[in-house]
Amino acid sequence: MAKGNKKAPAEDDARPTAPRRRLPGVALKPGTVKQARLEAGLSLAKVGKGHVTAPAIYLIETGRTRPSMPTLEHIAQRTGKPVEFFLADPASSADESRAAHAELEAMVGAGRYAEAVVLGKRLLNLGPSAYRPGRIRYYLAQAYLQLAQPDEAVALLAEARAHFIAVNDEVMLAECLGSEAALASFMQRPDALSLAEQALAVCRRLKPVPRLMEARLLGIQATAHVANREWDRAIETYQAAIGAAGPLFDLRRVAKMYAELGSTYREQGQVDLAARYATRSMALLDVLRDRVALARSENNLGLILAARGDAAAAKQHLDKSKELSPESELEVGRSHVLLALCELCLQQGRVQQAHELAEQALGLAERLQEGLSVAEAHVWLGRIAHQLGRTETVDREFELAIRGLEQLGARERLLQCHGIYAEILEGRGELASAYAHMKKALQASQPDLLQGQGPDAEERLNSA
Repeated sequence: MAKGNKKAPAEDDARPTAPRRRLPGVALKPGTVKQARLEAGLSLAKVGKGHVTAPAIYLIETGRTRPSMPTLEHIAQRTGKPVEFFLADPASSADESRAAHAELEAMVGAGRYAEAVVLGKRLLNLGPSAYRPGRIRYYLAQAYLQLAQPDEAVALLAEARAHFIAVNDEVMLAECLGSEAALASFMQRPDALSLAEQALAVCRRLKPVPRLMEARLLGIQATAHVANREWDRAIETYQAAIGAAGPLFDLRRVAKMYAELGSTYREQGQVDLAARYATRSMALLDVLRDRVALARSENNLGLILAARGDAAAAKQHLDKSKELSPESELEVGRSHVLLALCELCLQQGRVQQAHELAEQALGLAERLQEGLSVAEAHVWLGRIAHQLGRTETVDREFELAIRGLEQLGARERLLQCHGIYAEILEGRGELASAYAHMKKALQASQPDLLQGQGPDAEERLNSA
């Protein structure tokens, strides 16, 4: 046994090991780590617990070494301070980074999403020197969402949420959870309602409760209820969102003027003035964002009431929506609501209205390049055509839906689509085609079902 034990280290040494990449150090304000530790009543060991040693914390406190950003975030979390509390602010780079950060927020608020993506990516590339990296990720994700690129936003929002939790920024945590809920609804994920409820819980812990944020989050929660076909709860929540919002005013022109002033001062090198005007612009644009959220709640509530046959109440809410915001600002995500209402109308036997809603959803989703909604619209158009006895249209719509879902890799929805189409084909007496789609549905749900099972498995499936 002794010989075996002596041999092990040699064997370990023989294994090639990848060199460990050292992360860049972050410049800190002198004394801030020690100050934060003493204020939190922690020892060196307790600050570093689970991440670095007590001597490493001592070296950081005395300025003999610089921590990496993950280490600094750990220190911030342990001491209850935001990361920004510790960061050194070299006058030129810090001011420039702050001004660029303000410009990013202003771009998103003003609808300049493509420009915001370029700037946000550039700011993230600054690495540890980036000012407020959590907010950069959050606003970059907002730009991607408005550009109908949800896949790009998923990781950004997850990283932003982790950052806001680490620095104990509950305001931005509520905003981030709300965006994740909206994204989950957009991608038809089952966790949309849970995320919206978490966002509202965080929002309502704030003192005082920011009513406009609460109204916006209620609108997101209501949309999740629509996705779950919980119509009464959706109506109730939309009404709560509208009630919480209160009066809003059109300040777009003033916000634009402040943004232009900020850009002008920045070009002239007057960074302080640039940041001041950009901040004013952002404050106004936040109000405008709340206005759009309220308009979306009014619009969605109007659509639901119209689908339920309450034309007078629907018109009131739809007219209010148009007063609050241009039609173009309400388009992202609307296709999901239209398709949910299409299903409701079809269940109630109002086939023509269901067809009109599905066509509207398809046109909107195609224009905004919302692939999943495009495929979903084709499914509903196929089901409607089946009720109208239009066989060729049924086949064409389901072919388009299946092709789209395959391209998107939406396995669960593809399974459902094959199953719906198989049921229609079986009802038409086309048993061979129905079987083929049922088989594809099984393969979509259990891709390994026939792999490695041989011809016997195929025969068992054929005889099922």
